[in-house]
Amino acid sequence: MQKTVQVRVAPEKRDDVNAILTSAIRKSGMNGPSIRAEILKRSIDARKKQVLFVFQVAVWTDDEDISFAVESPSYLNVESAPEVHIIGAGPAGYFAALECLGLGLKPVILERGKDVRTRRRDLRAIQQFSVVDPDSNYCFGEGGAGTYSDGKLYTRSTKRGNVREVLESLVLHGADPDIMVDAHPHIGSNNLPKIIQGIRETILGHGGEVHFGARVSGFIMRNGVVAALRLNDNEEVSVERVILATGHSARDIYTLLYEAGIAIELKPFALGVRIEHPQALIDRIQYSRDERGEYLPPASYNLACQVDDKGVYSFCMCPGGLVVPAATAPGEIVVNGMSLSRRDSAYANAGTVVEVGKELIHKYCEATGPLDAMRFQQMVEQRCFDSGDGSQAAPAQRLTDFVDGKLSSDLPSTSYIPGIYSAPVDRLLPEEITNPLRRAMRKFDKRMKGYFTSEAAVIATESRTSAPVRVPRDKDSMMHPGVSGLFPCGEGAGYAGGIVSAAVDGKRVARAVARFIQQPGV
Repeated sequence: MQKTVQVRVAPEKRDDVNAILTSAIRKSGMNGPSIRAEILKRSIDARKKQVLFVFQVAVWTDDEDISFAVESPSYLNVESAPEVHIIGAGPAGYFAALECLGLGLKPVILERGKDVRTRRRDLRAIQQFSVVDPDSNYCFGEGGAGTYSDGKLYTRSTKRGNVREVLESLVLHGADPDIMVDAHPHIGSNNLPKIIQGIRETILGHGGEVHFGARVSGFIMRNGVVAALRLNDNEEVSVERVILATGHSARDIYTLLYEAGIAIELKPFALGVRIEHPQALIDRIQYSRDERGEYLPPASYNLACQVDDKGVYSFCMCPGGLVVPAATAPGEIVVNGMSLSRRDSAYANAGTVVEVGKELIHKYCEATGPLDAMRFQQMVEQRCFDSGDGSQAAPAQRLTDFVDGKLSSDLPSTSYIPGIYSAPVDRLLPEEITNPLRRAMRKFDKRMKGYFTSEAAVIATESRTSAPVRVPRDKDSMMHPGVSGLFPCGEGAGYAGGIVSAAVDGKRVARAVARFIQQPGV
């Protein structure tokens, strides 16, 4: 017999595991020498003035066959196995590769960027010198966009696959086991590189291949099948099965697909700004106390409302985090958020965005085809760049001035290393984005009294929320309906929205490839 009970403790007692388990056993009403207990989930309840940690604990008897231990998967040596080419070494691509190892398939990963550690030099070049490498930046390179943008692991896509398997794999490759129980698990951009390197070593150690600096520059079609990939404008690689896991910012790949006659679709997305508050202010609002104290983590928030039937919502909230430059080409300003494992920055930031549909896109961009949303996205990013001095410094306003339509005479301090400068962000963005944001700020302040403040900076532009293109696939075969052997996957194809959901999708697609190999006509 198993029971799940809830134990609530004060923050200073959060680490007293024995006391928590003992309390759970007592609450379960079960007794005897063979009773066992384990923490399943840990969260924080800050709805009242007394902030508490809440633990969900499983209690069961020793004679039951129950285990919550992290299990190591069984990987095969695939050096001579059928090959599966995977474009992209982000979470979708790498977890597809791990799944291939278990299925007896050989993953051959083609990554346009650099390995996770070498990639850091290019991030420094963006931060300090405003030099954007189109193949190696905050979006492109080993580990994908999530590597250097916080490492949040929560997802709503639990119906699509086994989230626990993804978390277990991360733990086996070096992640803190706490991610198995935290309600909002997080690794941190300082710890993710070694985990990603560990995943690569697992792939290579079992006979897979990982190629860096391998930018796909063409799809070579024969009789409705991708027969080869062109790499770096010259080399050709013959392929039979391709998993397309390029991430949400691979604009050149979308263009190549379109030019090759491979069907793609315009996909609505969301666009807006990143709002940065002092972390101490968010702590005071969320915890209803002057000081957070040593036992509570930096507070976060999740805000959403409707304005004239448009969704406005916070996105990728980074407590104790940094705002970073996420452009993937020269001549554009894109910002994102990240935080390290300790989340000890003095700032809190979150993307705050408005839904963008076809009507808005085609008001500003002529309707020409499935790349229109991408062109609209580029237009806004380039407009923000053109308002500056040619560097990666970002246009910004105080939050109150943004809402009031005033140019800020000065700006708050910021975590954004390239720097911010006073600019009319409210006019750089389309009015269909600015106006809902302004009205949402007042609504958000009703939910979080003090959120609307001159201490907060509005920084443009937050535009890479999701892919502006969807690459279609059959829901059963997971294959492109018009191209045999091509398997769209992850965020870049429009089927995921974060590290975990992309990883889950990568595993599902790998299993679909295995079925295709066994029964190619199905």
